[in-house]
This record gives sequence, C-alpha cells and structure tokens, in this order.
Amino acid sequence: MNGILCMNKPQDFTSFDVIAKLRGILKIKRLGHAGTLDPMATGVLPVFVGSATKACDIIPDTAKSYTAGFRLGCISDTQDSSGSLSEISDMNVTAQMLLHTLPLFTGDIMQLPPMFSAVQVNGQRLYDLARKGIEVEREKRQITINSLSLAQYDENSRSGLLNINCSKGTYVRTIIHDIGQNLGCGAVMTSLVRTSSCGFSLDCCHTFAEVENARDNGCLEQLIIPVESVFSSLPKLKLSQVQTKMYRNGVKLDLSRVYNILSDCDTYAVYGFDEKFIGTAVADHQKNELRIGKNLAL
Repeated sequence: MNGILCMNKPQDFTSFDVIAKLRGILKIKRLGHAGTLDPMATGVLPVFVGSATKACDIIPDTAKSYTAGFRLGCISDTQDSSGSLSEISDMNVTAQMLLHTLPLFTGDIMQLPPMFSAVQVNGQRLYDLARKGIEVEREKRQITINSLSLAQYDENSRSGLLNINCSKGTYVRTIIHDIGQNLGCGAVMTSLVRTSSCGFSLDCCHTFAEVENARDNGCLEQLIIPVESVFSSLPKLKLSQVQTKMYRNGVKLDLSRVYNILSDCDTYAVYGFDEKFIGTAVADHQKNELRIGKNLAL
C-alpha cells in the first residue's frame, strides 16, 4: 500500500499519536506525515504511506488554511487557552478595530516563534526549556500570510473566528497573540481547525473509525490517494524506455534529449514510458542535464 491517507486529526492527539494509531490499524510501519499539528488542533493531516513517505519533505504546495478561534482581553504562556491564562484588559474592542488591525498581519511578515514550540535553539526544543521556566532569545522568521479575515466576532464576549491562509512554518496562535498585543488588550487562541494542507481539504479526510471500517471491509485502497496528486502543479515530463531505466538508476539525463523541457522551469513531475509516475527531477539548463530530485518509484 503506497500513497496518501488524509486524516482528520482529532483534538488532544499529537501528529505522532495519529501515526502510532494508524500503524496499529494498518499494520504498516512505514508512515509519515506532512505539517505537524498541536494537540489542541483538529483537521487536515496528510499521512504518507509506504514508498510515498519519501515525498514528505518535497511537496510543492506547502500553503495551509485554518479557522482559528480567539478571545481578547487575556494572555497565555502558550499563546492559547491550554496554557496558564491571565486576564489583562477589559477594554472594549469593536469589530471595526479588529478589521483595521488585520492588514498589519497580512503578506510577508516576521514572526517570533513561541517558547512553547518544537523549534530548536542550541540543540534543545523550545518547549522543553519553556516547561522548565526558561526563556531564551529566538530569531524572527519570515512567514507569508496570504489572507487573513474575520469570519465571526461577538463584541460582548470579545471572541470570534479568523480564517487564515498562510505559508509553512506559521504559528497561528502567535498571529493571534500579536494581534492582541497590537490592540493593547492581549489575545489567546481558543481553537484551531486546519481546513487545508498540501492541496487537500477536510472533504478528503477520514476518521479513525472510517479507516478501521474500510480495513474490515477490505477496501482500504479506496481511501489512498496517489502520491502524484501532490505534484500536479509541476509540469509533466514523460521519459522514453531507456531514459526511464537511467532515471531509476540515478543517472543524469541529457537535457536536450528529454521531450517537453521548458526553458523557464526547473522542477518537474516525472513519468516513465509506461505513463506511471516515478518521481521528480531538476533541470540544470547551464549544464544541460536533468538530475533526479526524488525517485519515488517502487
């Protein structure tokens, strides 16, 4: 069994918990996931099965979408409601004030990773240090917020929902924390649903119960999405029979002999002479060679 199984991660599960449980259900050890989710979060978690695990770190589409709940007037050491909460402000915040603030957090922005995160500093995970009460200096990272909109807001409770489309590596709870700091009243994230990841939406996702049912009925393969689907945004290259054999053996190909090469494109989805997807390749136009990016063939 090889391909992608999109899971709807339940709350209070880590991403690794999902992998561990699926290993028991599927009786397969070779599993990986794309895009870690915090235990509080639910939603889209693509799980790569079998040989597809080799594609986990080369997915072209790394954008993600979320619906995040928030509450104003308080802060938390974890920047979400699972941490130690402190009420800091009772100021009134209107929807118009929020709408005026959101554009400041749209586009390419710099974000400081939270202490409760898996980021490593000097070989140590920040969350391990945070649990010991240690705070260290972190470097800000550039992230991209493609869109940020207010989906719902109640001025009395000062709580609402944000819709966010962002780049890989974005901490949504930090966006909410920073919005609260900008408003001067503080804010925490109260819920998080990932609605899309790697080009997959919640409609593609399954629960553990659905996967178990498919296993028991002998139709697990129907839930598996071909790994080539995550490379659909890349231009397609079809190799000849000889070139297919060379590619599979890791041999660089003469670029001038490969059909359908584009002068302004570097990375391709590669198909063999039999039309089967076999991996990715990178074109070096200066050296006139096609190098194997990742061989995903069985």
